[in-house]
Amino acid sequence: MTLMQTESSAAVLAAPVQEQAQKFVLTLSCRERAGIVQAVTTFLFERGFNIDEHQQFDDSLRETLHLRTAFSGSPDYTPDMLEEEFRSIADRFDMKFSFHDQTKQRVLVMVSKFGHCLNDLIFRWRGGTLGGDLVLVVSNHETHRAMAEAAGLPFIHIPVTADTKADAERRLLDLVEEYNVDLVVLARYMQVLSNDLCRSLEGRAINIHHSFLPGFKGARPYHQAYDRGVKLVGATAHYVTADLDEGPIIEQEVIRVDHSYGPSALSTVGQDAEALALSRAVRWHCQHRVLLDESSTVVFR
Repeated sequence: MTLMQTESSAAVLAAPVQEQAQKFVLTLSCRERAGIVQAVTTFLFERGFNIDEHQQFDDSLRETLHLRTAFSGSPDYTPDMLEEEFRSIADRFDMKFSFHDQTKQRVLVMVSKFGHCLNDLIFRWRGGTLGGDLVLVVSNHETHRAMAEAAGLPFIHIPVTADTKADAERRLLDLVEEYNVDLVVLARYMQVLSNDLCRSLEGRAINIHHSFLPGFKGARPYHQAYDRGVKLVGATAHYVTADLDEGPIIEQEVIRVDHSYGPSALSTVGQDAEALALSRAVRWHCQHRVLLDESSTVVFR
């Protein structure tokens, strides 16, 4: 080895290790006013952050602004520190805001007898495209224990009857706390949640259901759809509220069909739509791309 090579190698060994940039996301909503974006970008610039992605929606009808900014920089900061330093700006513009780091959302999935949505969520989670981490599967049936446990997920059976419903919901909330759950996903969980539970999970529970035109409620919806000759099969993913299936909509998927589709074929197409809409809603929520706006949502895809 030559002297030049030795010095070069030593220089490489002696070079300081650069700290890896920490990634954050800021989301905010407030009344439209001049200077909001400038205040945000100046705040980030003064702390040495680089903006990686910026999206905003100016709602002229409601006179509100919604913003999502992804940025990176010093790993010395935490979301709590940023929130504290940003508070004076937020107070000035009367903002509803939050900062998030790269920590993945912890997701609890609830399921009954239909397993297509659970299977799809597991597939995307194991492939690294779900956006969050599945940590637990809860069901009122034993049907999908093998599926969950094969994926390495704890499976907890909580039977639900009219007499045990209150106890079952208390048990669910205990599990949410025990597993430090950020998001509850009702992946075709066929039990109506109480108003109290809906309020406890407000903004952090997502449901999926079929959404035909017209809407068919009750038993055998795909048979009802066939009888009426539907031309569209769809699904809606929305936040859970006390108003059954009427929470703020996150995503909808629609697939065109025709007279040749019988009830079984309609059901198959419907399950595809449900899995697609639900996985997108979960991913966007986990990536902090969904901002609640009264009974609606703003989704920065």
